[in-house]
This record gives sequence, C-alpha cells and structure tokens, in this order.
Amino acid sequence: MKEKEIKEVVRDRYGQIAKQDRESCSCSTCGGSPQAQAQAIGYSREDLTHVPEGAVMGLGCGNPTAIADLKAGEVVLDLGSGAGVDVFLAADKVGPRGRVIGVDMTEEMVEKARSIARDHGYHNVEFRLGEIENLPIGDQSVDAVISNCVINLAPDKSKVFREAWRVLKPGGRLTVSDIVSERALPAEMKSNVDAWACCIAGALEQQEYLTEIKEAGFEDVQVLSSKECHIEGEGGQLPTKLLSITVQAYR
Repeated sequence: MKEKEIKEVVRDRYGQIAKQDRESCSCSTCGGSPQAQAQAIGYSREDLTHVPEGAVMGLGCGNPTAIADLKAGEVVLDLGSGAGVDVFLAADKVGPRGRVIGVDMTEEMVEKARSIARDHGYHNVEFRLGEIENLPIGDQSVDAVISNCVINLAPDKSKVFREAWRVLKPGGRLTVSDIVSERALPAEMKSNVDAWACCIAGALEQQEYLTEIKEAGFEDVQVLSSKECHIEGEGGQLPTKLLSITVQAYR
C-alpha cells in the first residue's frame, strides 16, 4: 500500500468521527459512552472531570498524561491530538505558565479541538494542522512529547520518532501509548486499508517499535505498561496478539 493512500483513508475516517461527534472502538472496549471507554483505557473519573466532555471520544489505548510527569511551566507536544483530551489534561498540569501544542493531520479534529478550547476558556493550548512525520514545530522547543494510539497509524514510524527527537529539548522525554503486535502481521493484513484505519495493520512488533525509538536517538527506552487489547475492525481474524503499551524514553 502506498503511504498517500493510507493517510487518505485514516484522515477520512477520523474526519468523519469528528464531524459526526461519535465515539469509535478503543483498544480495550467497544460500545458504551466515550467516558466509559476512556475509563476502560486508563483515564480516571477525576481526569474526565477536568476536561470538556466534547474532547473525550474514547479513541485512545492508554493515558500517557498520567505518567508523563508533566510539570508547571513546561511546553508539551501531543502527537495526533484529535479532539484534545490529552492536551486539556496536560494544560491543567503545566498551568498558565506552561503551554500545550496539539498536532493533528485531520482538519475536522483540529477545528473541533480549537472550538472546545475557545468555548471553555483555555489560554495555554494551541492546535496546529500538520503531519506527525513532518511536525510544524521548531527544533529543541518542547520539554515533553506525548501521544495516544496514533503513531501506529503513521506509515513511516521512524520519521515520527526522529521528528519527536528533533523538537525535544536535551533531556526532554517522550511518553507514548500505542498498539504493537506480539508477532509480525501478515502482508495481506498490512495491505488492508480498513485494518490501517482501525489501528491494526500499522502495528509493529513490539521489539521493532522499541528499536525504532532507539534508532531515532532516544535513550533509556522503557515499557512502563503492557496489556493485551481486543480491537474489533476490518481485516479478518488476527494471527497474533495485539498489545497496548506505554513507553517512555529520553533525548
């Protein structure tokens, strides 16, 4: 499959989700309210009371903000920010002296997040339209990079991690929740466009995923959590387990 085709399918799927204001199946659960899905993947009730309801869409596979150790005054970047749930959580943690930037390639998601920020008076957040393989962010300008179940959707993950390394300040940290596979997926599944949009076909083997992070220049790469996840979507029965992992690494 060509990279351009994958991106078009992914962009269209999440654009439709944003416009219809509906939830989608997350890694660990399907059905129920977005809030229920969010709790199932690691958000606490307290987390969800601190963000506008419209930002919670149940699309992630973890809660990177809970373990990113964000501090007051820091600049944080969220890769694939969607409707902004992790941006708004991070904004509360960094406070008025800090700043959180969300980058997403789906125009409808960016507009939705901007509208929520305006309506709820967030002054320390910003949402930018762009691809995570080519970030509209300056070199060494952020303290922390977070991402939630998005990098698996990128055809060129090595470029995503190199970009994350580029924009981080020396000593900065990367904290991502994402989907990986226990063993390699077959070629026919990797060429299924619907399986790409459902966070299946783009899943790398876990060790390959970690190697990509290391080869981008990161150090002290650690898997902080791992659990089996069950995704309902196109692409047929899976020949291997999918795992939701949260990884932290440092520049």
